[in-house]
Amino acid sequence: MTQTQGTEEDVGRSPAERLSETSIVVRILFFLGVILSFWGGAIVIWGVPGLYLPALALVPVIWLFLLIISRA
Repeated sequence: MTQTQGTEEDVGRSPAERLSETSIVVRILFFLGVILSFWGGAIVIWGVPGLYLPALALVPVIWLFLLIISRA
């Protein structure tokens, strides 16, 4: 395989900087995978309440975000 050229955003950035950004993306995806796994396990254990209770528990968090956004 041949190595492709980087995008314009990659020009002037060191490989360490690109690796750092990749590491952050991998951590975020891992965190999301863990959360989805726990949510799936809750659905398997408790059924339908395991499906909707995490969403219900996050309602105050969403309200907080909406208030912060509206104040800006």
